[in-house]
Amino acid sequence: MCGIVGVVSHQPVNQLLYDALLLLQHRGQDAAGIATNHSSMFAMHKANGLVRDVFRTRNMRTLQGNSGIGHCRYPTAGSSSEEEAQPFYVNAPFGITLAHNGNLTNWEQLKEEMFKNDRRHINTDSDSEVLLNVLAHEIQKATVDISIDAETIFQAVTVLMRRVRGGYAAVAQIAGVGLLAFRDPYGIRPLCLGINETEQGNEYLIASESVALEGMGFRFVRDIAPGETVFIDNDKQLHTRQCADNPSLNPCVFEFVYLARPDSVIDGASVYSTRLKMGEYLAKKIQREGLADDIDVVMPIPDSSRPAAIQLALALGKEYREGFIKNRYIGRTFIMPGQAARKKSVRQKLNAIPDEFKDKVVLLVDDSIVRGTTSREIVQMARDSGAKKVIFASAAPPVIYPNVYGIDMPTRDELIAHGRTVEEVCREITADALVYQDIEALKQAISDVNPELTSFEASCFDGVYITGDVSREYLDKLENERNNPTKAAKPEDAGRSQLNLNLANEG
Repeated sequence: MCGIVGVVSHQPVNQLLYDALLLLQHRGQDAAGIATNHSSMFAMHKANGLVRDVFRTRNMRTLQGNSGIGHCRYPTAGSSSEEEAQPFYVNAPFGITLAHNGNLTNWEQLKEEMFKNDRRHINTDSDSEVLLNVLAHEIQKATVDISIDAETIFQAVTVLMRRVRGGYAAVAQIAGVGLLAFRDPYGIRPLCLGINETEQGNEYLIASESVALEGMGFRFVRDIAPGETVFIDNDKQLHTRQCADNPSLNPCVFEFVYLARPDSVIDGASVYSTRLKMGEYLAKKIQREGLADDIDVVMPIPDSSRPAAIQLALALGKEYREGFIKNRYIGRTFIMPGQAARKKSVRQKLNAIPDEFKDKVVLLVDDSIVRGTTSREIVQMARDSGAKKVIFASAAPPVIYPNVYGIDMPTRDELIAHGRTVEEVCREITADALVYQDIEALKQAISDVNPELTSFEASCFDGVYITGDVSREYLDKLENERNNPTKAAKPEDAGRSQLNLNLANEG
């Protein structure tokens, strides 16, 4: 999960890119970078850290030009070294910069092909650098002479989409040529287009979420379709083309559960409205399980779960209270690398108001339970504050499968619900009762907001990997590499997985 932005303007874009990245900071807090283009020359600055810490006045002064791209990173592939901060750059053909959100499932195979067949060297373990080199290679192949146009771009991306597998959205800039953006054929990761109509002509902004467009004064035009490529040339003319053979829209449900800002609209569905619907469906399940009568008060675990908790309390006819106060200067615990960092940050991030808990049966509502570290700490905080009983509710189903499309859920050991019943998870987080959202109710909550959304990427909940190339052996290898970074999976270990998956490529 990362945030990406690309802009073509009549004015210098360094400040605009910086401000847009601030609006996307929730998507990645590990590193940030900006690359601009001026007179066919690139200027770039990137480093580890928050956007506000990476860029100083001296850095901004060097980022000249009326077009550019930006990135804020949450690492899912590769490492969190500064060398893997984005954007990435290659000098041939023409010079290209690229920023990428998502994860390529076949990046290692592509990296080998790049070296053996395409004679391109990949300098890091980042799949984003692989994606850039595939793009550069295909553009070079499609370029008949030294000139390049929209048709050349579309030909190159068409071949790229046949070679690359996984979930991805990308923005790239070709020196002296223009800016392009494309989204994977399954529409897993979000990407949208905005326009600013000025007296000098149209300006364009492309970003991971609509909130970045609106915050910068751009009018939201539409989401970029699965498999679509958008190209804005040096004359600021917009060109679009469907470059995938069989595109289909399958947005990631975790964007609606947690990742996206509530004021964003993704594929025609308001994130805030979908979270309200999640609360409604969760209330119905709590009633079915006979837990509603005991509840004195409903409390959200800030911030992502607040809309669901508000609607749930309304549906149950219960009091809604803010029992936890959040320190907004602590990062989102889900995207912090390492269990120790997450556990330490919970008490720094949240502080309880004891009067709201004392002698009450409290229903705590969270957006999801992934590793369980935060949930366990929060339940204990509620008890320490005097709660008589703690019921825990998740607006999402149990997270029981690895995610391979750009969210950091790669191993079974890190997922508290994998291999455990609901009762066992309840004991692990020390709650008195635990209620999970049903998977069909979660999907229906999104479809209720936009009925045109009928298919989703929900592999972390249902084990269905829609790209069709994720095998048990692949997941075993990921887990082995995660647990033993210096040791690759042995061939004889293949096929020994205990995962119970509905792999799409196995029917």
